[in-house]
Amino acid sequence: MKIPGKAIMDKEHALEEMMGKLGDFGKYQAFQFFLHILAAMTAGLHMLSLVTVAAVPEHRCWVDGIDDNASMAHWNSTEILNTIPLTSSGKLHKCLVFTENNDTSTCSKWVFDTKYRASSRGMEWNLVCHDYWKGALVQSFYMLGVFAGAIILGGLADKIGRKTVFCWSALLQLLFGVLVAFIPEYWTFSAFTFLYGMFGSAGAFIPAFVLTMEIVGPSKRTKCSVAFHCCFSFGMMCVAIWGAIISDKTILQVVYGLHSLILIPHLWIMDESPRWLYGQGRVKDAVQIVQKALKFNKSDIVLDTAEYVSKAKEERFFHKKTTVVKTKAGTLELFKTPHIRNMSIIMSLCWFANSLVYYGLTLNSGKMEGNPYIIIAVFSLVDIPSYLMVFYFLDIWGRRLFISIAMVIGGTACVIAAFLPAGATVTTVIIVIGKLFIAASFAIAYNYSCELFPTVVRNTALGLGSMFARLSGALTPLITLLESFDAKIPAITFGVFALVSGFLCMFLPETMNKPLPESIEDGENFGKGDTLFSTCFRKKAKKSYTGDEDEEAAQSMVVNSTASS
Repeated sequence: MKIPGKAIMDKEHALEEMMGKLGDFGKYQAFQFFLHILAAMTAGLHMLSLVTVAAVPEHRCWVDGIDDNASMAHWNSTEILNTIPLTSSGKLHKCLVFTENNDTSTCSKWVFDTKYRASSRGMEWNLVCHDYWKGALVQSFYMLGVFAGAIILGGLADKIGRKTVFCWSALLQLLFGVLVAFIPEYWTFSAFTFLYGMFGSAGAFIPAFVLTMEIVGPSKRTKCSVAFHCCFSFGMMCVAIWGAIISDKTILQVVYGLHSLILIPHLWIMDESPRWLYGQGRVKDAVQIVQKALKFNKSDIVLDTAEYVSKAKEERFFHKKTTVVKTKAGTLELFKTPHIRNMSIIMSLCWFANSLVYYGLTLNSGKMEGNPYIIIAVFSLVDIPSYLMVFYFLDIWGRRLFISIAMVIGGTACVIAAFLPAGATVTTVIIVIGKLFIAASFAIAYNYSCELFPTVVRNTALGLGSMFARLSGALTPLITLLESFDAKIPAITFGVFALVSGFLCMFLPETMNKPLPESIEDGENFGKGDTLFSTCFRKKAKKSYTGDEDEEAAQSMVVNSTASS
């Protein structure tokens, strides 16, 4: 006869025991991880593709009688200088020409500098002057697509499976990535760009990241998270490489889209998450994958499927839960219970602020002149030191302390940069330091979100966070319009968000080297009452207690020694 207490203990440790047999990072996890990080590379590439495909190079008004289709007049020629007014900075005005009465009027045709780009959507549709907002809008359409994909596909992956959403997203990002290259009309292009963003930078990336977090051991999660972000940066560098090689906008976009071909074989060689399968009541499938993984790792361990099925049934019996209840876990589950609700709100703000400050610091760096492809590559590479910092310190300092400090430093840098002269060396140094720390906190947010929330809503939580990040990314150009009132307002706004979020993160529980929660009940009890302040007070109290105890022991020794004498 089975003892109920033992049954409860078994059900709590059955899944962790089974996953523990794989080790933290064997050959199987390494192979699956390699498949997962390919999605990070394509996500970074698609995210930045519009920077080259829809680029708006340096431009000026077309002057009838001076410019013709065969040859354009030199920008600094006397004829051009007498026809186009100068701005306060001494450059040719991009939207005005002189009339016969020496007044100014807006122009309807432009000459573009083709030194770096011979064609782009921005040049084709003249996304300049009165239509300049269309260039920002199409980028917002992409980011809104990522926004929608993060919440819709993130939640869907918790219901129908990580692999299912990943594979469909891989196929659709390939389709839309190529198809969008041949659309000739702006609004249709924008609509397809929305779908491109939905599947290109959210649909495959988020499930891939969650899959990795659910198959590797606690000691390897940080390293895998850092590798994910490095691959994302590598994808952005690919944008610069192909942009420098391919001048035609249509061919360039097709090449970007075809990168998703590397994700198609995943349909056959990538496995579903055993944790997700176990949580959905598909215990036999979960055991089968783990057994396959053990064989791949050349382990002689043989799992008893019947035993794990029995333990899963006991779990449902003692917790009075069914598979049906678990499969209904969705976004609302993140707000039904108080502890998980608090974590969801804080992490959502954390994602929002990270994205806002990251782009805010970039905007404060001012316009950079020079080869745009080198600039893209440099701005992609500058995040690597941040990820290396996360790689080294995250498992030393912990998630909570690191992300809080990083966001406070990033936010402070944003505020300081607002009061410094643009282009000054000290301003550049402050911006680079701020960007290094905010990129680090952005990387930690992925890791932290996966460890804070239980398996049944983990993908949904990550999708919700990513949704808020993409929302702030889409809102950043709108917030920068506030500079028309005062140039300091946008940067101060970004900094305040980061400072507030960094402070609130101090109230989250620490997750370093702790087992992942599985059910909603596990998540609600996970780290309850554990904050940065409570941890500090406990350490201080413990230190004080130990000191008093040692003093009493010393006094006791003296007394005993005297008595013995």
